[in-house]
Amino acid sequence: MFGFDGRPTADDAFTGLLLALGSIALLVGGIGVANTMVISVLQRRREIGLRRALGATRSHIRLQFLAEALLLSTLGGLAGAVLGAAVSAAIAAANGWAPVIPLPVLAAGVGATTLIGGVAGLYPAIRAARTPPTVALTRVPPGSTTVAAAPPAARCRSSSATSARRSNRHTVPYGTLPAWLVRIGSPPASS
Repeated sequence: MFGFDGRPTADDAFTGLLLALGSIALLVGGIGVANTMVISVLQRRREIGLRRALGATRSHIRLQFLAEALLLSTLGGLAGAVLGAAVSAAIAAANGWAPVIPLPVLAAGVGATTLIGGVAGLYPAIRAARTPPTVALTRVPPGSTTVAAAPPAARCRSSSATSARRSNRHTVPYGTLPAWLVRIGSPPASS
């Protein structure tokens, strides 16, 4: 652990550096899981409202999103452990060393990623569970716009066409409409 003069050895410094890098990677992974789950909650708001309206309790919704976060982080941890073991074995084989990959360390890595993913998934799961069904079913999702199916009133002269246009509105995400269809609902450009 310490050299002859009481200072830490190079192995200890290298181990500390790798531990710090691993901790930063776990933190970034946790932020990634939390971000993915928050986006999932926002995109599936109507599904949450429908499930709540059909009788699902808050704990059902919370457990669903928490299980998804745990599954996501566990699979990421397993993939990282397999990749890390494979790279370590390849480097050892290339240098003529005997590969030493302790299984408890791999298991601890997967356990740590699962724990971090569970903690990161708590907030999105609680947020999803607190969404009231009436709000989730009626609210226009973020990034959506209301587009008229009929031409705008400036091009229609009759009041029946205007009332038909108002009743035929659809809510669609911005990215799914072609540009020519978005221009139909906007006022004509003056020449």
